[in-house]
Amino acid sequence: MLEISKVRKQLENLTHFPENQTYLLAVSGGADSMVLAFIFQDIGLHFQIAHVNYKLRGKDSDLDQQTVENFCVKNKILLHLYEVSEKDDQPENSVQLWARTIRYRFFRNIQEKENLNFLVTAHHLNDQLETFIINLSKASGINGLSGIPSNDNNILRPLLPFSKEEIYVFAKENKIEYREDLSNKKNDYLRNEIRNEIVPKLLETNDHFLDNFKKSISILDQTKNFVQEQIEKIEARILIVNNENIVLDKEKLNKESRFVKYEILKKYGFEKEEEIRKIFTAETGSSFFSKDFQVIINRNELIFIRKEQKQDQNEIILAEKFDFSQNQITINLENRITGIEKIHKNIDWEFDAEKMVFPLKLRRKKEGDFFYPLGFSGKKKVSKFFKDEKLSILAKQKIWLLSDGNDIVLGILPFRQDKRYAKDEKTKYVLKIFNEKKNEI
Repeated sequence: MLEISKVRKQLENLTHFPENQTYLLAVSGGADSMVLAFIFQDIGLHFQIAHVNYKLRGKDSDLDQQTVENFCVKNKILLHLYEVSEKDDQPENSVQLWARTIRYRFFRNIQEKENLNFLVTAHHLNDQLETFIINLSKASGINGLSGIPSNDNNILRPLLPFSKEEIYVFAKENKIEYREDLSNKKNDYLRNEIRNEIVPKLLETNDHFLDNFKKSISILDQTKNFVQEQIEKIEARILIVNNENIVLDKEKLNKESRFVKYEILKKYGFEKEEEIRKIFTAETGSSFFSKDFQVIINRNELIFIRKEQKQDQNEIILAEKFDFSQNQITINLENRITGIEKIHKNIDWEFDAEKMVFPLKLRRKKEGDFFYPLGFSGKKKVSKFFKDEKLSILAKQKIWLLSDGNDIVLGILPFRQDKRYAKDEKTKYVLKIFNEKKNEI
């Protein structure tokens, strides 16, 4: 039976100290959300209400809005209202997804503006069953079958343990005004069809069907949590310490089951079996991309790099021109670029400024780059130089090349400068580039 004390207990489990929190309630005007608002008001919690009028059901949509407004006026609750208009560009298909996007964007904006801790929705046990059936049809695995989380990304669902019937009974006993959305009776969407056709038949098979389902969901949720803990332990065993990126031991991970490999790589956006197979058979230097990550195969390592980390400058202008009124100009690279000192080499290069074409710049390696390294005979491809220096894939990505206005490579930081442009006995104007830190007092 739905009772205020039980909802309060549920909130304590979710937030520990519900009276110390602030909430935004998503209220549609239906029985579920109106009961939720009534209970929050009765408990005396600090909350505001948000309502979206999608204008999809004509007068009925406006009456839903009026019901919510009446409740807020009566109980002196701050109401945030969003009325859909032409600017929202309603699609012909995927109306549910469009509506969901609109409301959650609206809710999050209010939360940020009003500094509200939690968004609260009125999902209940019947919603849980419908979601279970939908996810079952999608082969979503234990994460999908364990149902709607009661607290997910600061979205609370304190009515999840209670059935739709219990909510109706509570609304009637407490004389709570609400609106019935008659469009839910139509089987236009998969969820409605499940709600109207499949769930009633399931409930007829067993008087305790929903109670047993609730117990099953709880067991599945505990199983999911246990599995996740084991996956995290396995990942910790194969994690190679790296301060900047996530690096996993490829050989050790490959010895794990398909399930474990899938669960670990899924965290980084790699979920297709064929792609996962290729990750373990690809040659060193190969890369694979997900929405948020790049994984680089480096011998026996899987190196995961967040895409925002890769959003680095590709070019830095060091000098637009040389001032020939001075015999020497110095450029200190310290704090201009990152990563140089991690290779533990100082730079102290001197160039003949008259031989150089400005602007002078730093850039990343390009295909076909070559230079004439000081101390060596002849020219050398930059890629071959990297190979001879035995640089790792990550180190190669961090290397800067010094180049002139014609894109000619003048040096590879911090290793070698190009001997063609180096200072010699005939040099009159010197451009010095270094990265030594000044002594601090």
